[in-house]
Amino acid sequence: MNGAASSEPIDEPSELAAFRHRCAAFLDEHATGDGLDAEDPRGEIGLGIARRFQALVAEAGLAGIAMDPTWGGLGLGPDYEKVWREEVARRPLMTRQLAISHGMCMPMLAEYGTDHQKSLYLAKVLRAEEVWCQLFSEPGAGSDVASLGTRAVRDGDEWILNGQKVWTTLAHLCDRGIIVARTNPSAVKHAGISMFIVDMKAPGVEIRPIHQIDGGRRFNEIFFTDVRIPADHLIPPENDGWRLATAMLMYERVAIGTGQASGVMHERADQLIRAARRREIHHDPVIRQELMTLYSREVCQSLTSILTRARLQAGQTPGPGGSLGKLAGSYIGQLYRDLSLRIQGVASMAWNPDSGGDRWALASLATLSGRIAGGTDEIQKNIIGDRVLGLPREPALDRDVPFNELSTGSRP
Repeated sequence: MNGAASSEPIDEPSELAAFRHRCAAFLDEHATGDGLDAEDPRGEIGLGIARRFQALVAEAGLAGIAMDPTWGGLGLGPDYEKVWREEVARRPLMTRQLAISHGMCMPMLAEYGTDHQKSLYLAKVLRAEEVWCQLFSEPGAGSDVASLGTRAVRDGDEWILNGQKVWTTLAHLCDRGIIVARTNPSAVKHAGISMFIVDMKAPGVEIRPIHQIDGGRRFNEIFFTDVRIPADHLIPPENDGWRLATAMLMYERVAIGTGQASGVMHERADQLIRAARRREIHHDPVIRQELMTLYSREVCQSLTSILTRARLQAGQTPGPGGSLGKLAGSYIGQLYRDLSLRIQGVASMAWNPDSGGDRWALASLATLSGRIAGGTDEIQKNIIGDRVLGLPREPALDRDVPFNELSTGSRP
């Protein structure tokens, strides 16, 4: 379903207006939404749609609008990127399954990768010839990612990787991933970590699906056994991976909190307003008040997202403000879940095959993960309190202790 974005601005410069017309014509032809509603527990259908669509975007000369032309982009200004995102918001989103590859991995590679790494991969990722995943969480290192125990040991011109990652979205369909691993266990846990590019098809990589409560199996656990990584696939500098991981987590929160479109959007409120009218309960004052609350929160999140995106397009690395949008999305998801079940009534829990009730039930279940993925609500509150509001940090007893002396986390 396409979002409800703000109307087209008036008095737009002629160059931008012509570009908007070009984007709209392309999207009208290709952003049809065909196949997006298909049952797709492992994400193969959605990713296939996204890759084919992105290939058409690249063929039309509309990929990487603000990216450096050296690496396959167009090199246009942020105003052009904003126009594209606004037009995308008015139509079905065809590239939802590229959110991690394009929203997290690609900007990390563009900002922190070496010229050699950029020349090898950036254009391929941009065109979706390759799709990448993020490999951070472990069974003993979720919200506290710095407790990770996956090890990378230097062996001549290679690194040898051993360990386990979990909750990796679409790992089974991805070509490569960005992974953090411990390279100096004698350092404190936030030091001695490095970031690498890993081939997901390399010998020693084993991917197992995780079955989710909503019937999906898009998450995975991955085991690495003596996986060899070329030395030039370390994203520099060595042992400074926590700083890079923090930057990638900020990109992740921006990707989750702002999405792939722009504009003032209130898609979930619009969806529930239509449902309330169908059931003829839209005159109920309590329902109306809660719908307005949902609408207002979605608008506020959109405005925060517009500000965050503007800073990002101005060349600034996303800061802790991205946690505001991410946390707002969690609250919106919770309100949407409760309100959608109330509006839909028993049809959200018991339905016949033609009623569409399963869509409401599954959408309700899916909102639960929004309070965990990309950092829990509690983590976002800590970040906002510490780095936005300037409140004192929480005490950490392990801050100055070498990792190999700790008995917590995922360390054997």
